[in-house]
Amino acid sequence: MWLSAAFLPLAAHAQLGNGEYRLGPGDVVRISVYNNPDLTTEAQVTQQGRITFPLIGEIQIGGLEKGQAEQIIARRLGEGGFVVKPQVNVLVLGFKSQQISVLGQVNRPGKYPIEQASTLADLLAIAGGISQTGGDVITHITKSADGKAAKRDIDINDALKNGQMEKNFAVSNGDIIFVPRAPLFYIYGEVQRPGAYRLEKEMTVMQALSVGGGLNVRGTERGIRINRNVDNGKVQTIESAMTDLVKENDVIHVKESLF
Repeated sequence: MWLSAAFLPLAAHAQLGNGEYRLGPGDVVRISVYNNPDLTTEAQVTQQGRITFPLIGEIQIGGLEKGQAEQIIARRLGEGGFVVKPQVNVLVLGFKSQQISVLGQVNRPGKYPIEQASTLADLLAIAGGISQTGGDVITHITKSADGKAAKRDIDINDALKNGQMEKNFAVSNGDIIFVPRAPLFYIYGEVQRPGAYRLEKEMTVMQALSVGGGLNVRGTERGIRINRNVDNGKVQTIESAMTDLVKENDVIHVKESLF
């Protein structure tokens, strides 16, 4: 791929629900009241999820969606007799409470804010996509309800190609997306371009040779050998046929022709 208004406990992270952003600590908001410009206020949500607003003082908005925050401020203004039928607008100026880390082989690794419901593919796109050195199988790490880390690996390229949208799930605050380096194989001997190359799925020895530019004038297809790491940590030398599959970290040796 080069692809409930109830207050949440303070110890819990604000989460996305029904596609709406939930306000949290560090977010910066601008609050305005129709026909009352003197009440326009910019504030940063505290670690306790609160802001201070003129006339009504401290108010809890942490864990609320924007519309829910507007309703609670309007209700407080109306119940206090400060504004008749207030129309409140909350604009989020800075999204800081909900962030996801995208690490590894992407073009722009870093921490990114979630401004709305976002999926795995959305965050990869924001990070500039998977780089040429990145693998197709990515790792997603999140915290489960009991606070423990849960890890899963997803072949995002295969999932999107086959329309498996359940694998392109929504991500949450504090998640980590890690793109590892793509698996490699090595080729040396009598080929045009010896070196290390990206291993594609179901790649055969013949395809691997073509990636290396093919045989040079001294090379022969006979007696091609693969040095392969086996389970016990030793290296096994295999006489290879052109149709054999190449595995990660295989070292392919092309001999010189005797004739």
